[in-house]
Parts: sequence; structure tokens; C-alpha cells
Amino acid sequence: MPNLVKAGDLVYGIQLPIQTLTETLRAPWETTATVDDLVAIAKKCEATGHFFVGVCDHIAIPNDDYASKMHTTWYDPVSTLAFIAGQTEKIHLLSVVWIASYRHPLQTAKLFGTLDHLSGGRAILGAGVGHVEGEFKALGVDFENRGKLLDECLDGFKAAMAPGEYSSFEGETYSWKDCGVGPKPEAEIPIWIGGSSNPAYRRVGQRGDGWIPMGNPKETLPDIFGYIKKAAADAGMPDKEFDFGYMPPTIFVGEPPDDLPKSLGGWLLSGSGEEIAQELRSAKDIGVRVLHLRFASRTLEEYLEQLDIFAAEVAPNLS
Repeated sequence: MPNLVKAGDLVYGIQLPIQTLTETLRAPWETTATVDDLVAIAKKCEATGHFFVGVCDHIAIPNDDYASKMHTTWYDPVSTLAFIAGQTEKIHLLSVVWIASYRHPLQTAKLFGTLDHLSGGRAILGAGVGHVEGEFKALGVDFENRGKLLDECLDGFKAAMAPGEYSSFEGETYSWKDCGVGPKPEAEIPIWIGGSSNPAYRRVGQRGDGWIPMGNPKETLPDIFGYIKKAAADAGMPDKEFDFGYMPPTIFVGEPPDDLPKSLGGWLLSGSGEEIAQELRSAKDIGVRVLHLRFASRTLEEYLEQLDIFAAEVAPNLS
């Protein structure tokens, strides 16, 4: 399985704003942002050294208590990433995260194989089990067995994307014989897996190439990484390396203004470029290779400015 980031390196990227308007994830300015604004941010990310941009995945948000703070706007990940691919040249394209059990694994293979082909090999399949029970119910997918379904979907995806024109697969839920899915990637599509539970960590070790954090405190990461490596060793891959992620607090480089949105500023990493870099370097020391960043801002212009300032004052000090 592919490993994108070399040991000792530290790369960074973002889940794009605007593509979801859920209250706890967006700044007020995003509610009136445009497609052109989304493109401007993606292009700015590429210009400022981001390794990836990401898009989250929900199909249909139920009107119930659990989802009461979730907005119904969630851009489709593959459509959006393909659109962004056409506006950029080199930045990687990550689903954060694709709820694979919502689709047949052959469909996931078709979608991500096409995205990878059209983008010149930039796709990363970020996958997770999902958490909105009402969404599973609306789609007719078994919520209680979503972990087993995800495992089977990932195994089926790998079978469909393996070299050779046709593939066969035999699982409890999905099976096929001598079926071909193309285009196929020239190189294996990396799989980064999200989740904050022992089954998720075990899944990373057994089936993944990287781990997508869900806001886990930094002090918990060594134990998580150790669990993942043990799972890999138990599966016969003792030397397997992983693109381990870390999601630091929301970043504002400089002195944060008093009217910074509280939904973003409540858990904030601010200060000089070197102060922020020092905090991020400390994650590198414990094995982190990928930073999943979020930036606080009051306007689109301020968001773009923060990307520039991070590139000028923080990124050079990460090595």
C-alpha cells in the first residue's frame, strides 16, 4: 500500500470551507460565499504549499434531534474534488471522509479511479464509518454493522482497483466475479482512514495508509499510533509506515481580533509564526506527518490572508 509522506517530513492541508455550512464548522461569511470563492481558496492553498484540500461527505441530513445542528448543505466530495482538480495542477484531493458503506465498492472504485485519472494521480480516498443514524436509515444501510460494512467496502475497493482488467470479490454483503472497472490508477490510490476508536485504529493498521484525526488531543497520539502499528504487525506488516495526522486547534497567525467568530475561536492556536510553528513541530516529534489545519477568519479576504501569512511565517519553520 502507498505511503505519501516520507518519514521526517511534515505536510499540511485543509478541509475546504464553504462546502458545508454546518454551524459548528463554518464561519458566518461562508453562508454567502460563492463557487468562485471556493475556487479562490483552493488555488490559494496550492500556491501556499498545502499538500491537500479535502471535502466531507453526507448525502441526506435527517430532521431529528441528533442532526439538529447540522446544515443540509454538504457538497458531494467526488464532484467537488473533480471540479477543484480542473482548477489546480498538483494539490492532492482528499475525501474527509467518504462514508464508503453508502455505496457499492464498485461504485467507489469507479468514482475515485476516475478522479485519480482526471487529476493526474492526485486522489486520496479518506474513508470512515459515518455517525448519523438517520442518514443510514434513509439510505437503507445497516447502521449497527457499519464498521464491518466499511471493512468490506475497503477490501472490495482494493480488489476492483488492483492491476488487471477484471476482478472478483467475495464478501458477506458484496460479491462479484470477473467484472472490470476503469479507468484504473497508474499507482495505487492511498487510503487514509478516520475515526477515534480502537476499531478505527485497528482498521487503519490492517487496511489503511494513513490516519485522519478527529480533533484528538496531542497527548493521546503516541498511544493511538502505537495501537495502529501493533494492528499492522498483527496483520503481518511489522514494517508498515503510515501518514499519521494531527488536527491542531484552529489557527490564527498573529493577535486574534476580539470579534473573531466564537465557534472557531473557542479552541484557538494564535501568536507569532514561530510560536505556532513550535507547537506544530512538537507533533512532528511524536510521529505526525500530516497536519489537518483549520483557519479562523471573519471574511474571505482574511481567510486568504491567513493562508499567505501561514506560508510566509509558519511553514518555513516547520522543518
